[in-house]
Amino acid sequence: MLVGAGEVGFSVAKSLSQDGHDLVVVEEDEDRAYKAEQELDVMLVRGNGARPQVLERAGVHPDSGVDLLIACTNRDEVNILACWVARRMGIHKVIARAVGLEFTDTGTWAKDLGIDLMISPERSVAREVEELLQIRSAVHATELLAGKAGLYVFRIAPDSPACEVPLHALRRMYPNLITLVAFIDREGKGFVPRAGDSLREGDLCYSVCYRDQVEELEQIFQPRRRRKLRRVFLVGGGKVGFQVARLLEHRGGVDVRLLDQDRGKCKRLSQELERTTVLWGDGADEDLLRHEGIEDADGFVAATGEDEKNLLLAVLGKHLGAAKSIAVVKRHSYLKMADRLPLDAVVNRNLALSEGIIRNVRYPAGSKVLAVLDQIGAETLEVTLPETSPAVGVSLQDLPLPQGVLLGIVIRGEEAFIPTGATLLQAGDRAVLFAATHDMPDAVRILGVEEA
Repeated sequence: MLVGAGEVGFSVAKSLSQDGHDLVVVEEDEDRAYKAEQELDVMLVRGNGARPQVLERAGVHPDSGVDLLIACTNRDEVNILACWVARRMGIHKVIARAVGLEFTDTGTWAKDLGIDLMISPERSVAREVEELLQIRSAVHATELLAGKAGLYVFRIAPDSPACEVPLHALRRMYPNLITLVAFIDREGKGFVPRAGDSLREGDLCYSVCYRDQVEELEQIFQPRRRRKLRRVFLVGGGKVGFQVARLLEHRGGVDVRLLDQDRGKCKRLSQELERTTVLWGDGADEDLLRHEGIEDADGFVAATGEDEKNLLLAVLGKHLGAAKSIAVVKRHSYLKMADRLPLDAVVNRNLALSEGIIRNVRYPAGSKVLAVLDQIGAETLEVTLPETSPAVGVSLQDLPLPQGVLLGIVIRGEEAFIPTGATLLQAGDRAVLFAATHDMPDAVRILGVEEA
């Protein structure tokens, strides 16, 4: 059962219904309810999901057979109350979206309220933005292994030493680099590469890499774009802007300038941020931006509460000289605008939330490190091989994994390495598994990690 059919709820409902789950959606807004009813294969109940009688009408009652309730409206009180009522009615698992960051500062709130998971997208979005700023030529970055590694997307430059070099030869050229090219998007057509395939100029390359080696990887794919991050402009002092500023402060050595039009908010931010210059002003004010040195900026992030404004601000920042401009949006459809507008990246804050919810439903055992990559229909998942796994003692080349399923980085004790076909898997091995969405369940079953 899902409470809330807004941008996040609709995305979650669409994915879960496609996975074959029987889904009931509760939505109070008539327009959203009508859209969900017309476009999704779900049962729709109109009403306030925080009210016991509405939830009861949707099927929430003792012995109802409902396995999970997900509350993902944009109101914390509705989400929390819906989960509390569901728990009282005997629902086994409940998940709540948290708009207020204070609810996810620690696990105390979720535990005290009897909620299995409270998830807020702002921190993961801020980490992605900060990663994109640090790795200038990356167009997408997804955190893996609790931040120790990531999935990075680079456009292959014409002067890249990797151009026209078979991947197996590339590994010999850089023997100390722990990375795996998991997917290549070439002129709109994607494929999982084999060892004999080569990268070409203009390819979008999806690579799994250790975080402390990603600068080396960037130097290979985009030799001329590597430069230390020195000055960043942030427009919008909301949750995302604040979190990015704090992350950059912790990095050190970065001149951060945060602009917001709300004077009271600026005063509060100046007290909470230690090394960020907070400016009261309009992020579209060209004179102000030039006065503050936009032409020397390494990064420009538009993170106001309005999608369209953020896209236009990011274009303006790029036009005025920022080396990399990023727009933070809520609408999934705006992700494609990065290829159509003169900006560098578009980050969807709601996608991070819907991904987090979906991965907890699909793979509750590996949910902390799973990334759902809608743009290429793929997923990455960290798995730990139990002693009972049928894959233990078997070489990768002898495993009946679907074609296109890859085991990326393997961690064995203190050692991390890229496996080959001859690699024998061992109990306790941790590995990053990359697969098409429709192949992941089979891969997880074959590796015997469904309950790991």
